[in-house]
Amino acid sequence: MDMTRYYLQNGEKPLDVLKPDGGLVKSLRSVACIGDSLSSGELESTNERGESGYHDFFEYSWGQFIARACGSRVYNFSRGGMTAKEMIDSWGNENDIWNKDKACQAYIFALGVNDLINIRQPLGTVDDIDFTYPEKSAETFAGYYGRVLLKFREVQPKGRFFLISMPKDYRDSETVLELKRGMRDLLGDIADKLEFTYVIDLFEYGPVYDEKFVKNFYLSGHLNVMGYQFTSEIVMSYIDWIMRKYPEDFLQTGFIGFHSHNLNAKW
Repeated sequence: MDMTRYYLQNGEKPLDVLKPDGGLVKSLRSVACIGDSLSSGELESTNERGESGYHDFFEYSWGQFIARACGSRVYNFSRGGMTAKEMIDSWGNENDIWNKDKACQAYIFALGVNDLINIRQPLGTVDDIDFTYPEKSAETFAGYYGRVLLKFREVQPKGRFFLISMPKDYRDSETVLELKRGMRDLLGDIADKLEFTYVIDLFEYGPVYDEKFVKNFYLSGHLNVMGYQFTSEIVMSYIDWIMRKYPEDFLQTGFIGFHSHNLNAKW
């Protein structure tokens, strides 16, 4: 039997090996996807007057493609236009996403597009996050994003967190590229401070959204259903790579949310 697909190979980078079936992600039986329209399977329509309509089709979201590939329970804690600030200020409570009955083994965070690019909220730094008293965090993207993470950490103290950075797009201005790079660096700083937290670095390792990509996988300003399915493979493959790189961090995921665990392994 060839076991190489289960072990990280020398020099293997994220996404060198695609796992359309989910790979080791299948072992994560409950997952929450936290994000905006791009996490919600949003499709953009137009009418005769050229006006756009925006529709969240969760069954086409990359999270639900993951659910079908892995057979796991996946929550969409997302909505078109979502920001970390809105999630903390109102939407999270209104939609009961902090309910411990919805606690998951893994959380995938894909916020930042609306916060940084659309409304130009200040990025901030990891120092803006008060890890002891989150409500005292600064009113920057970093501060609100940190509050979202820490709120979910209260719900599931041992949940594994995956933070997605924004990929490069051929239409990006230098200003937008710098924002994306700055966000990626911020996520890395957060992961250094928060246990069981990992960066899905699509800025560095994801595909560049070039003209051919946009032609094939976009529908106006949002992805089409093929684009969301493609994104699910990228996310699953990257998490599988993380799990193969840090297997000691995932030995006990079956005990997350359970009253017991194994004292002989990392917890």
